[in-house]
Amino acid sequence: MKAKKKKRQDDFQKVKLKVGKKKPRADNATNTNFRSKGIYLSEQLKRDTSGPTTHKQLGINDLLSQLHHYNANVKHSALLGLKELLSISPSLLEQHLSRLLSEVAAVLTDKDHNVRVAAARVLRYIAQCVPAERVAPFFPLLSAHLSCAMTHIETGIQEDAINVLDVFLEHYPALLAARPAVLLTNFLEMISHRQNSGGAKKASDSKAWTWALSINPNRAVTSQQWRLSVLLRLGRFLQAVVEERPTEESDMSVPTERVFGSSGEGRFTPLHLNWEELTYSKVGVKIYEHSGAKPTPHSTFKLRPEQDPGATVSEGLDSAETVQKFAATLVPLLLEVWVEASTNDSPWNNTEGAHLLTPDAMSVMFQVLSILQLLRKLAPQRENQDALDAWFRKEYLGDFKQHFIKNFPYGSRDTPRHKKKIDLKRSKQTAALPGPTVDPLALNITLCQVMVSLSQKQGVGQEADGDWLTPLSTFVRDTLGSGVKLSYRQLQMLLGTVWKMVLTQRSKTVTEDLLAAVYIYYKQRNLPLQTRSLLLSFYSKLYLQEQGYAHLTSKVLSRWLASLPVQLSQLGHRNPMLSAQLILSIQAAASRGNKDMLSSLQTHACTLYDPQDGVVVLLPSESQQRMVQLLYFLPKMSQPLLANLSSCCTAGRISAGLAASLIRIIHLRSPLSSWTAGSQEAALQHVDYFSFLFSTLIGFSSEQLASLQEAEDDSVLPPVALSPLSLYPTPLEQFTHHWDIVEEVCHCLETLGSKSQCFDILQTGICNYLTKLEVVSDSMAAGLLRAVSRLLDLSVLPLEPVLRFLSQCCLSLLSLLLTLQQEAPTETNHKREAIWGACVTALSSIPRLLRVVLQSLRVANLNEEELPQLGQILSMLLQHTSLHSQLLANTTLLQEILQHLTRFSRGATREQWLTDLLYCYSVTVAHGSSAHRGNLGLRDIY
Repeated sequence: MKAKKKKRQDDFQKVKLKVGKKKPRADNATNTNFRSKGIYLSEQLKRDTSGPTTHKQLGINDLLSQLHHYNANVKHSALLGLKELLSISPSLLEQHLSRLLSEVAAVLTDKDHNVRVAAARVLRYIAQCVPAERVAPFFPLLSAHLSCAMTHIETGIQEDAINVLDVFLEHYPALLAARPAVLLTNFLEMISHRQNSGGAKKASDSKAWTWALSINPNRAVTSQQWRLSVLLRLGRFLQAVVEERPTEESDMSVPTERVFGSSGEGRFTPLHLNWEELTYSKVGVKIYEHSGAKPTPHSTFKLRPEQDPGATVSEGLDSAETVQKFAATLVPLLLEVWVEASTNDSPWNNTEGAHLLTPDAMSVMFQVLSILQLLRKLAPQRENQDALDAWFRKEYLGDFKQHFIKNFPYGSRDTPRHKKKIDLKRSKQTAALPGPTVDPLALNITLCQVMVSLSQKQGVGQEADGDWLTPLSTFVRDTLGSGVKLSYRQLQMLLGTVWKMVLTQRSKTVTEDLLAAVYIYYKQRNLPLQTRSLLLSFYSKLYLQEQGYAHLTSKVLSRWLASLPVQLSQLGHRNPMLSAQLILSIQAAASRGNKDMLSSLQTHACTLYDPQDGVVVLLPSESQQRMVQLLYFLPKMSQPLLANLSSCCTAGRISAGLAASLIRIIHLRSPLSSWTAGSQEAALQHVDYFSFLFSTLIGFSSEQLASLQEAEDDSVLPPVALSPLSLYPTPLEQFTHHWDIVEEVCHCLETLGSKSQCFDILQTGICNYLTKLEVVSDSMAAGLLRAVSRLLDLSVLPLEPVLRFLSQCCLSLLSLLLTLQQEAPTETNHKREAIWGACVTALSSIPRLLRVVLQSLRVANLNEEELPQLGQILSMLLQHTSLHSQLLANTTLLQEILQHLTRFSRGATREQWLTDLLYCYSVTVAHGSSAHRGNLGLRDIY
């Protein structure tokens, strides 16, 4: 026993420590007698220098990888870093666009609200920097993530998806509208749910599936506010689909072209190419098949893939059947939304104030009506829209009259606001929801347009729509006639409503009342340009429809047409675009022979065609051309008007080609024209016609010629021995312009038939008005020589005063040629050729003109500087072949002049100009004396 006890004590024996002895080492003691050294990994500690970084030294690869982290705070920080990095270095968008879009879009369905909000902000920043063309290849992935977020089971994710949808609708509406099928179904699922009303046996039948409004009490907002938010985005999405679709039917957003349903070309306009200019240019031309529009298939065969029985929208909205199927699903839901909102608005069914709506109910109704209006525009073709309107009328006219027309027109209800304690958490959640304030006027106008589209043309056996159209027409008439200021969009919708009512009702009383109301608004002052253009377009298109509809013959239209010339004269050039539209309307009425408008146009013609302040000289070239074309329709052309037109042609305020067109139009309306159209009478008399041509030919009015005689400035060349007349040198541009007009006047005179009578009238005018002038312009002198040469008939010899005046003009122009050749031979090349051609043609064709010119040369009266000039003139005449016959007929005068030149030429040696002159004379006489020696009759004439 003692041995066992002793053994147990040995196992647990206590170690005794002695003073002064070293403490024994424990069994589990750690040996600390070692040294450590640090290990440095240079590659691991090196900073990322491959690109820019954030303030946390994180690059784009690090930030994108953190988006896959399980922690929401890390993902949120990564998104904030991405926005910071992209704002610092926008070039990263070009390099990493694909990864950015895919990674950021993937967190749109994240569980954390802050992460989703940050992702939406990053997408908005990217959308502001990257155009739609760059995003297009990646947009199907973005659209898929957006669809997942919109139809997510979590209500918070759905509400944040609305914000992402706003980004895409703002920056990429065309990409969203390219694939509308999935998104339209998503919109429906956000406010409703599908249910099988026929039981399990009919689950495969598409008619057994219906849609009903859904209510989710877990949302942070009420069901009505949520539906209003979704409907607002649905309306914007449908608007994008309508705007991006190349349909033939234009919408009301086009300001002046085809606003009121008139047929015409599509949205794509033809491109006129000048291949000569494009051959060496670097600008490329884009050519699209079918002008960019989708071709219309002629085959009726269509592939019909198997679809979900409950599906509402096929792959696209390219057919009327698809649009009608989607409308059949959406319209009942819209009516349910409005019924619920109206019930909440007046829970006690108070019929007295049923037309007064709260702001929330008014917003709901406005969005419902806007979507109904956009559904009509989804039809791809014009005939499809008519069929869709007929289907709407058949299916929903009764519902629309009950829910919309019953309490029309609507007004706003004043609701007292009570101060409540603000819940900060709830206010933050509802801050992103829209709170649109709708004007009651805009609501009523939209309702008018939606309902009027359901009306049909009145005929035999058709139901009359007067019972529900009467309050609409009354509202439109009162709104336009009250003088209230309307926005452009509101006025556009009202005019479209009036257009539809006028064409469908076919009532003269209704038409007269509505047009009178529009005319009251038209007469308001200080209307914007766009508004004024819209009203002009409305009346113009309505007037063009007048022949097809007898009830459109209205006194209001006649009054409006008669006021157009007055408005054009008052407007002038202050607004060229509006003036051009006025001219188009006037031209349309003039071509139809509207008597009221033509009478007003003739009354104000002198003001419109004033050469100084008239619109014909102040407006752009296209409007000037239309103003000139209007002259053809004038019943009469008075003398003051012809004087203004002559000044317009010669003043250079319109182009030479347009002035030629003006002269031809007056020629066609003259009694001497051989061309007549219908029963149109001549607009002017013979005397007025010749007076117009003569005034245009000389290029100056009587007042201008009188002031030219009294001019004392240095611009007029003084008369000398070689220049009997004082010449006023016109600028090259003015001379060229007048020369083209002279050619047109000569052409008109030549077509009259009797040259001798025209020449007799012309020389009578010269003799009575021009022979006593001492100062003339070079353009007038050259034009007269040109006209006399072209109209000359040898049966009528020129009068002596006329011949003397023409010789003075010819000699003065020849002297001017020498001056022009010395001063600026290159710049005045065209002018010198025209003057020289006119002088040579006149000297060779007008009898005795060359003899009179040679007889007027008095060598004794010339000074030393003028002798060489005379020699040069004679040398030029001798060198011209067409003048040889006339010069040989006047050899005696030439010999006498040469003798005087030789005698008066001083100096020991003969000068070079005299040597050249004598040589030219000897060659001309030697060559032509044998050929023309026996032509005594020619000598007598010249």
